[in-house]
Amino acid sequence: MTVNKLWVVLTLICGCVEGAAAQQATPFRLEEATIEDIHNAIRRNQTTCTDVVRAYIDRAGAYNGACVQLVTKDGSSIPATQGNVRAGAPVIFATQTVPVSTVLPNLDQYAGPPIDFGRMERTASDPGIQQQYGMVAGIPDVRQLNALETLNIRGERSMSCKATCDAAPSSGPLPASCPAACNEFRQQPDALERAAELDRLYGNRPDLQKLPMYCIPFSFKDSFDTKDMRTTASADVNYAMDAPPKDSTIVAELRSKGAIIYAKAESSEYNAGSGNPGGSASASKNFLGAASRGSWGGTTCNPYDTERETTGSSGGSAASVTANLVVCSICEQTGGSCHNPASRTGIVSVLTTKALLPYGGGIGADPFLDRAGIHCRTVKDAVLVLDALKDPEQGYFDPRDIYSAVPKGLIPEDPYATFIADANRAKPLAGMRIGIVREHMVKHVQNDAAISDQINDEIKEILRDKLGAELVESFDPMYPDDSTIPNMKYTFQDALAEILPFHMPEYLSKKTRTGALEFVVPGFDVTSRDYMARLAEGLAPLSDKLNLRRVQNFPPTYSFSFHLAQYLLRRGDKRVKDWSSLNDNAKYFSDERRAAMENWEYKSDIRSDGITERVKMREVMRLVVQKVMRQNNIDVLVNPVNTSPVGKIGGPSEPAVNDRPSGRFPYSADWGIPEIAVPAGFNEVVYEPKFALSADKTNYSSVTSTVKSSLPHPLPISIAFWAGPGDEPALIKVASAYEAATKHRKPPAGFGTVPRKP
Repeated sequence: MTVNKLWVVLTLICGCVEGAAAQQATPFRLEEATIEDIHNAIRRNQTTCTDVVRAYIDRAGAYNGACVQLVTKDGSSIPATQGNVRAGAPVIFATQTVPVSTVLPNLDQYAGPPIDFGRMERTASDPGIQQQYGMVAGIPDVRQLNALETLNIRGERSMSCKATCDAAPSSGPLPASCPAACNEFRQQPDALERAAELDRLYGNRPDLQKLPMYCIPFSFKDSFDTKDMRTTASADVNYAMDAPPKDSTIVAELRSKGAIIYAKAESSEYNAGSGNPGGSASASKNFLGAASRGSWGGTTCNPYDTERETTGSSGGSAASVTANLVVCSICEQTGGSCHNPASRTGIVSVLTTKALLPYGGGIGADPFLDRAGIHCRTVKDAVLVLDALKDPEQGYFDPRDIYSAVPKGLIPEDPYATFIADANRAKPLAGMRIGIVREHMVKHVQNDAAISDQINDEIKEILRDKLGAELVESFDPMYPDDSTIPNMKYTFQDALAEILPFHMPEYLSKKTRTGALEFVVPGFDVTSRDYMARLAEGLAPLSDKLNLRRVQNFPPTYSFSFHLAQYLLRRGDKRVKDWSSLNDNAKYFSDERRAAMENWEYKSDIRSDGITERVKMREVMRLVVQKVMRQNNIDVLVNPVNTSPVGKIGGPSEPAVNDRPSGRFPYSADWGIPEIAVPAGFNEVVYEPKFALSADKTNYSSVTSTVKSSLPHPLPISIAFWAGPGDEPALIKVASAYEAATKHRKPPAGFGTVPRKP
């Protein structure tokens, strides 16, 4: 397609033709504004780029404060404390605390290590700033989110160059008390100055061909380097210069396309994927409770119920989009870090074939899995961002990302936006076959039932009856067969039986914790060559225990040890140069995190069965997915993103059963395949999991509940569409058609219009 034709397509999609711009329109409203809305408002003189950015800063000032409180021994109040400055004012922390007895039962019988109680402490990055450490709990209906940890505003976008050390060069020479590196840093305009520059250059006639993301404020998960904002992967690390010397590739591409590089989103530090590799360091205190949390920026809360989690390490990215603190965000997914929080906060998540989106200049938890994703409120906006990320010369290739040499044949010549479904067409999915993945809809416990049933109804009533798609379903012995939907003639079990033995014969020798073979089949030696040959030929059965869920449980990998060492070498900071200097200049929100990071420092042997198994299983599962799709003539696969209601911050999570890791449907990160998650309505039913004291009284674990209750605030759920490598066009068509037919997206209450400051 020629450049002129491309511009015509984008112009028609955006609705930005001159005639439309000249027409009288309704007043511009920032809340729920799309990319097209902002561009049209600027072209109609209803707003300016500077006014757009100011309005988002006002929203951050109103809604981006702390939203959790400490869990303490007795619930006593604490003195008032302040945190980092955001949007012109310091973060104010709650003075009320929660007694631990409301979280942990039978505490009088507990005989384990001391509890890591909540407390306020000074940060390592700036001793003048305090942060919450230890156990925390969400505050109900607080109308604060803590979604953005750093805004691109002079004086507050860097701890290395804060206040007058980041004053505009026109204000005079750099003060002698400031680090010399600040002289170069302060040359970079902040978000408001960049907006004003765009206004001067383009006025109400922006060049949308050259700048398709013109004046669109983005947040970025803090794992992506930004040269004009602090980047620490949400960790509290005192770098000599906390802003890296160079943008990550994805940030640079959006910057070049006119986007406002506006904020860093709060996240679980180091993408929550590091875990603990084991070693001599051990925690002296017991920390309980999960959340999207970083040691530097704190904990993010769910905009629909601030007592609850967003889940997934990209929680700040999702929360900032759904609460209209930004237009879109760039998230990162190692396991479920993009689609989980998107599904919990009622927005769209787009994940492409592994490394189609560049990851150069990003801090990762596991480079084999880590990949960039897109969070927006609509499918169309997310797809427009995807198109904008294509470099005019290199396409989607990123020399800094070893995985990014995606075959050109997997990328369509036409823009991805041309595959958006025609919402005015009757039965727009007629002729398409969609495969329901029942393995991801099993009702393992009562908490799975409501969401699984609701998504099942959506699939049949919307995709089939309203949009005209033909459905087929996979079979799982734990899910009842639906007589109204034909079964796949060639199943995931069939594909695993045919493909796994040759590629991973060792997998059939796996053993349980007791030392017994895990995948026993009566009458066969499952470790033998003859069994595997017969299995591949369909002459021997496959164990029911070896299914689509089981193949996603892996031994640990030690890739994080390598990758962070590599990242620090590339960053070239004068103080934080390697693992040792990193930990020497860091502080962690719990003693467990401190012990884990110390063990990573000494994990110099990075060999692991985990990475070997993941690499081999990715090849197996790509073959499995594509073979199932081709043999059943399937265009797209579908299932819920998750079936468990989101938990409370600081509380227990629904325990995993039947090889169902909580919230990881589908496993697109492991397999490197594309996926789009779209809002599918709201759930009101919950069986709140509880903490239970162990038999030896030394620890607590999460247990499921059988007590049904109603959520005080209904919470979003999502449907996931996924397919094989390069199948983005089909996913875009189905996802956009479903979104247009349902319009399930509803903004969270309590985060509405903010009165403009005089």
